[in-house]
Amino acid sequence: MKFLSANNKNQETSEYLSLEEGKTLLALARQAIVCYLENGTRIKPPDTPEKLKQKSGVFVTLNTLPRRELRGCIGFPYPESPLADATINAAIYAATEDPRFEPVSKTELKKITLEVTVLTVPRTIVAQNLKELPSLVIVGRHGLIVESHGMSGLLLPQVATEWNWDSTEFLMNCCLKANLPPDAWLLKSTKVMVFEGEIFEEIEPDGAVRKKTATK
Repeated sequence: MKFLSANNKNQETSEYLSLEEGKTLLALARQAIVCYLENGTRIKPPDTPEKLKQKSGVFVTLNTLPRRELRGCIGFPYPESPLADATINAAIYAATEDPRFEPVSKTELKKITLEVTVLTVPRTIVAQNLKELPSLVIVGRHGLIVESHGMSGLLLPQVATEWNWDSTEFLMNCCLKANLPPDAWLLKSTKVMVFEGEIFEEIEPDGAVRKKTATK
């Protein structure tokens, strides 16, 4: 899936979903978590706009208030399922199966905001001189996937700006996420991919929704 700009249809931008469609995804994510925590069942997506029926990668992120600290984040980088279905599954996994955290409780969920990031299809970036790779990574626009020797790591576009990383630091930290040496991106055996993300977040738990930018 490519996010299309009204001005240039050959340029990838984050203008694919409307705010209303983002609200629908966040409502599905929260409903899915609540239902799963209450009775252990997975909701079925209702009839949704056509865009939400298209296959897409998506990540759901949970943040605690008041500091918006990470509480869980899981998703699917590739377009293997309809977006609505993938959002439901990612939300449940982020709340209950992120290995970095204990499962979220129903009471705790009332103090957690949700964030949904809809992904473009990852594409491999190639440079004849591997030292030039950082110049091909645009902080605030690109997310990263690093793969090597059966190991992989992914960082969403907003992570680089939240930590104030430059593109080199972004590459290094994505390698570390993959349990690789931080300079593994300089090896020919390492595959580096970029993608874009369209981000929607709750301002307050189960409250108003806004489209979020990953730029600094």
